[in-house]
Amino acid sequence: MRNKIVLHVDMDYFFAQIEERENPRFRGKPVVAGADPKGGRGRGVVSTCNYEARKYGIGSAMPISKAFQLCPEAIFLPVNHELYENTSRSIMEIVKKYSKIWKIVSLDEAYLDLSFLRNFKKAENLAKRLKREIFKKEKLTSTIGIGPNKLIAKIVSGEAKPNGLLVIEPAGVQKFLDPLNIEKIPGIGPKSAEILRNLGVKIIKDLRKLKKSKLKEIFGKVGEDIAEKARGIDESEVSSEEIVKSIGKEHTFEKDTREPEIIFSTFEKIIKNVWQEIQEEHFSIQGVNVICRFQGFETKSKQKSFLPIEPKLEFLEKTAKKLLLELLLKNQKLVRLIGLRVKVE
Repeated sequence: MRNKIVLHVDMDYFFAQIEERENPRFRGKPVVAGADPKGGRGRGVVSTCNYEARKYGIGSAMPISKAFQLCPEAIFLPVNHELYENTSRSIMEIVKKYSKIWKIVSLDEAYLDLSFLRNFKKAENLAKRLKREIFKKEKLTSTIGIGPNKLIAKIVSGEAKPNGLLVIEPAGVQKFLDPLNIEKIPGIGPKSAEILRNLGVKIIKDLRKLKKSKLKEIFGKVGEDIAEKARGIDESEVSSEEIVKSIGKEHTFEKDTREPEIIFSTFEKIIKNVWQEIQEEHFSIQGVNVICRFQGFETKSKQKSFLPIEPKLEFLEKTAKKLLLELLLKNQKLVRLIGLRVKVE
């Protein structure tokens, strides 16, 4: 089996960095992209923020009201999806030039299979060229991690941020992983971490000492996956594919509500806005995903997929409303947010 060399490129605080590029006066100041904070009364969330804002404890998915409390002097900006998506397309066209095997996983990150180089030093030199080209053409910094598989490359890039480049060769994988907190392992969230910490497991070295059978007993099938990741094992391949194209809109209500007229009239506006964009871009529809966030930030979604079909407003309305109704019937809590995302081609 060939020795793999995988590169993971991740743009630094992507949305907020683009805003800094477009408005140089924002540099050095805390910048938050997300919902309108409305003086601390806003009801949306933070999409992203720069490192200056993170110094105040602000982070992605945090309630925008909390972000305002932590740093009321921050620059709060609306999310400019069109600008971010256009910038992402330009960056990914650069990325794809560096290997025939690539995988774009989001607007701001991608993997490259560099095994054809057969040498980690050559991979590092390629990464330097990639970082330089992205910065030259887009005036944005990126961080790159290189490792013997996707798992290690991603963890490495996370440790190298911001604007870093770090290479971990196979012989150094365990030494690199062992001192890291267990949350660095993809799949270990706050709840899983709490369970493990109650067992005295704080860092990956501790996790590696637990038998796979013990982890399976605690977490089921996922436990086996965690055991492998703690040892740096990841057999997944980098496959050349784009991120799924989708068009979506959301709305956060000023007050949590269960009023059908308010919810569905708002949802109809969302559907029509999404429909208009589908029409303008001449897309076909492949799937519909409805999101509903209830009181207490409990978020549920329901989706329906199908073969690409010609877009028809009546079909989109009927499908989306049915999915929303199913979500509402299953959960009687007040509704905070509703959203629609349509997979397109």
